[in-house]
Amino acid sequence: MSLFIRLWNEFDDRAGFSGTLLPVIRHPVPPRLGWEYVLGSATLISFTIQVLTGIALALMYVPSAAEAYNSLQFITNNAAFGSVLRGIHFFSASAMILFVGAHAIRTFLTGAFKYPRELNWISGTVLLLLTVTMGFTGQLLRWDQTAVWTAIVAAEQAGRIPLIGKSLAYFLLGGENVGGATLSRFYAFHVFFVPALIFALLGLHLFLVIYHGISEPAKPGKPVSPKTYRTEYSQMLKDRGVPFWPDAAWKDAIFSTLATIVVVVLAIIVGAPALSLPPNPSIVGAVPRPDWYLLWVFALFALMPPAIENVAIFLLPLLGIGIFVLTPFFSNKGERSPLRRPWAVGIVIIIVVMVASMTIAGAQAPWSPDFAAKPLPVSIIGTSSGPVYQGAQLFYEKGCEYCHMISGQGGSRGPNLTTVGTRLTKNDIIIRIVNGGVNMPAFGGSLTSQELSDLVAFLQSRK
Repeated sequence: MSLFIRLWNEFDDRAGFSGTLLPVIRHPVPPRLGWEYVLGSATLISFTIQVLTGIALALMYVPSAAEAYNSLQFITNNAAFGSVLRGIHFFSASAMILFVGAHAIRTFLTGAFKYPRELNWISGTVLLLLTVTMGFTGQLLRWDQTAVWTAIVAAEQAGRIPLIGKSLAYFLLGGENVGGATLSRFYAFHVFFVPALIFALLGLHLFLVIYHGISEPAKPGKPVSPKTYRTEYSQMLKDRGVPFWPDAAWKDAIFSTLATIVVVVLAIIVGAPALSLPPNPSIVGAVPRPDWYLLWVFALFALMPPAIENVAIFLLPLLGIGIFVLTPFFSNKGERSPLRRPWAVGIVIIIVVMVASMTIAGAQAPWSPDFAAKPLPVSIIGTSSGPVYQGAQLFYEKGCEYCHMISGQGGSRGPNLTTVGTRLTKNDIIIRIVNGGVNMPAFGGSLTSQELSDLVAFLQSRK
């Protein structure tokens, strides 16, 4: 033991850890910090898990249009603990988004963005946007039907932005259409560019937290005055401050440990997010669902009147980001307590209710194909061989089941086909399949005569 201490002292003498890190770890913080202060540390731990699991996945993932889907299938189904690894990566990403969002709400409600912490808020806002960007770019790396069409829809929406729209869409896709260049570009964003920005902003954010100190719990009747705040805060730390470690950090350690355990348990029980079918360019007109944290945006744009859609796609995000960034400059002094700022509480309630309701609507999304639909079981098809069975397989493989429901399974975008064999004749069914219809592509050029015959046989059996 004495040898270890001697070696550590020699190393520390050269590296200077005790003189640099210990003062940071033990810097004074306000006393009696509540559990709401653990959200920042939990976000940091979630990001660390993301980095570690991302490195492990990158060792097996092949970022090419020809092999990406197969490599994910291998990781999920064949690699040792591959499904759990993907599950941890997915659920830690979800946890990171939840924690950074809750951290922003806590900071806003308690007025912790006020003087002198305006830059803390701005850097945190950018980190929030980068976190969502990480989630969005990571979704495309699955390189399945849902992911590819999500990228197409995102590029189409970006293309509506005045002046720079077409150039931005071209930049996102790496060309005119989705392909290998798109996957390479999103892989570079997800693995290199966005994480590098997060590391840089995270370093700045942590520096500002230590430099300005952790905001003390808000008290009614104690407003922030830029002229006196620093003096009052320093005196408070001198009189009643406690070292961050271990007096305050134990709550961070407990919460982050519990959050990590929950992520791992979910990854083991639920597993990795399911992959839909490989990208199929013959399935057109798709409006796929993004991952849960962007469902509210998806629903908002889907439900707004088409007349204002082009303007809203550009103005709403710009307005939202602008309000976030400028908030501390409009209100950097005065009361911090939510009891004295009912307008702040009202804003948070409105935003939370709106996001929650839009997320629920986006999850249901009757206007969109259901790419999570599973192939119909034999119990519904009625046979395990012959033209009817082959037609049922085509009904799924060609994406028909994404939009049409049969016996309670499938999407709701198109008519329910449970009893289509009773409603339509054979010729009616053929005409509709070959020529298409409202929100339905024409399949005449993508089906062989035998496939068309099998598909019609299956639909005629639905009575």
